[in-house]
Amino acid sequence: MATRKDWLKGVSVALALLLTAIGPATALAAEKVTIFAAASLKNALDAINGEWRKQTGKESTASYAASSALAKQIEQGAPADVFISADLAWMDYLADEKLIKGDTRSNLLGNRIVLVSGSKDAAEVEIGPGFDLAGLVGNERLAMGAVDSVPAGRYGKAALEKLGLWPSLAGKVAGAESVRAALLLVSRGEAPYGIVYRTDAAADAGVKVIGTFPENSHPPIIYPIAITADSRNPDAGAYLDFVRSPKAAALFEAEGFTVLE
Repeated sequence: MATRKDWLKGVSVALALLLTAIGPATALAAEKVTIFAAASLKNALDAINGEWRKQTGKESTASYAASSALAKQIEQGAPADVFISADLAWMDYLADEKLIKGDTRSNLLGNRIVLVSGSKDAAEVEIGPGFDLAGLVGNERLAMGAVDSVPAGRYGKAALEKLGLWPSLAGKVAGAESVRAALLLVSRGEAPYGIVYRTDAAADAGVKVIGTFPENSHPPIIYPIAITADSRNPDAGAYLDFVRSPKAAALFEAEGFTVLE
């Protein structure tokens, strides 16, 4: 019959084996670079993360949402290594709170905002002062990112204000939690028209671009990138370099982004 000493020895061996099995997996998970990125970056960044894994053998994981939501999560202590915002304002917000490493920050990408329709038969329009977008929308809704927080919504509202169209459209806006959510409203037929990024429209076969907003109708669309202040991941800097590399630039451009110097 096994003695208590033998039983304890067996438990110790089993525990050691269990810890050995768990240890490498835990270490591997800890080595993943965690990226918080604007929803509009999903297609391009998924491809880039795949290349990062292929070329380096290292893992990364991305969380996509509105820049506003991600910035707030980082402020509340969410474990992100890298933040890519769809506008300067939310990166500035984290910088003011000393939640990014300022010397790692740079302007990564540019984009455009467009008017999309869920109908393939929708006629193209010229967007400018006097354009009757409210008449086009009629009694339906215009899908946009939430205009008080989502960057695409802010850009869209700024453009509509600059063109003198906002007063007739303010009551017709269906504000979504992210630009991708606004895109889905149009793609699924829940809203006839929407204002989204050019890159989002290119990623969804269910919508058609019918007009592009003049670049001078809104602030420049800039996507900044930075490492978060709390990141201790030794691979974060290498990941940042890879995202700025010619290989990544080609993948961003394939999705319709403009790569900034």
